[in-house]
Amino acid sequence: MTEWKFENPKNTAVMSTRKIFRGGGWIAYVSHDDDGDDNESWQFYGNEAEVDQDDLILVALVEVVELDGTVAQLADLPLGWRACRDTKSSPWKRDKIT
Repeated sequence: MTEWKFENPKNTAVMSTRKIFRGGGWIAYVSHDDDGDDNESWQFYGNEAEVDQDDLILVALVEVVELDGTVAQLADLPLGWRACRDTKSSPWKRDKIT
């Protein structure tokens, strides 16, 4: 793996889905949320319209980067922002979460 670009430690717990990690899905949506009280969270989802609660899993941030290296391009995504893409090979589009 190349140089670690995130300010968060590699073992930071992040939310994702079983489909991405075990079912051949791909990351289409990333959010870097401000949870208040100096808490932040990262979330990595596929292109499903809705995510089933039973499909959610916690993984380490490093596992996400190892699975999809393009996620490292989002290391500087500000708190309160999200990024999405139309296909696995599309560029990431960023915008502020409203």
